[in-house]
Amino acid sequence: MAQVAIPAVSPVPVPLREVLPWAVFAGVILLGLLYLVGLDQGATSLVSGSMLHEFLHDGRHLLGLPCH
Repeated sequence: MAQVAIPAVSPVPVPLREVLPWAVFAGVILLGLLYLVGLDQGATSLVSGSMLHEFLHDGRHLLGLPCH
């Protein structure tokens, strides 16, 4: 049986300047979601009423955040 040579594959490095904008974007989105789930309807609420609080109520309990 003939032996077949498999070429070695080396990972290609990704420059930090290409990753940084995506990391900042993901961080901003995640901080926005954390605000909506955990902090909204408090003293610094951006949305009036209690609809957002009731919609995200179970998410607060899942994350261990106090809400009442």
